Amino acid sequence: MLLLLLGIIFLHLAALVLLFVSTIVSVWASSETGTSDLWKNCTLLSGGHQCSPASTGEWIQAVQAVMILSIIFSCLSLFLFFCQLFTLQKGGRFFLTGTFQILASLFVMSGAIIYTVMSPEWVLGTYSFGYSYILAWVAFPLALISGLIYVILRKRE
Repeated sequence: MLLLLLGIIFLHLAALVLLFVSTIVSVWASSETGTSDLWKNCTLLSGGHQCSPASTGEWIQAVQAVMILSIIFSCLSLFLFFCQLFTLQKGGRFFLTGTFQILASLFVMSGAIIYTVMSPEWVLGTYSFGYSYILAWVAFPLALISGLIYVILRKRE
């Protein structure tokens, strides 16, 4: 049982780290001449980097919002798991924890889908998707799987 709990916590923390990195790091789209992300666009010039704030379009703000919500819900889910671990009766299920984690996974999926659909209008054609974008897509199944495990998991003594 202890190994199962450690495995679930490790899976949850891995998804949480991926969510943090994909939201904070500025490489959602990249090319040889610059990078762009949810917060700023940077271009490589002869004298160094020139960064400007990201577009103020509604879709990029929606992506920013759902990525932040995914981090918040995943953190709350981890906190709720530890609270329920010590307060839940024997045989009880971690429904609330699982629900919050599944919502976090749906938020990150929504953000990645919105970015996928809308980025061709915003990012130059020479850019390709960067590693932060890929990490967001990797965080989605990890968060979903950990949420489903929480829902299925029963507390034992």
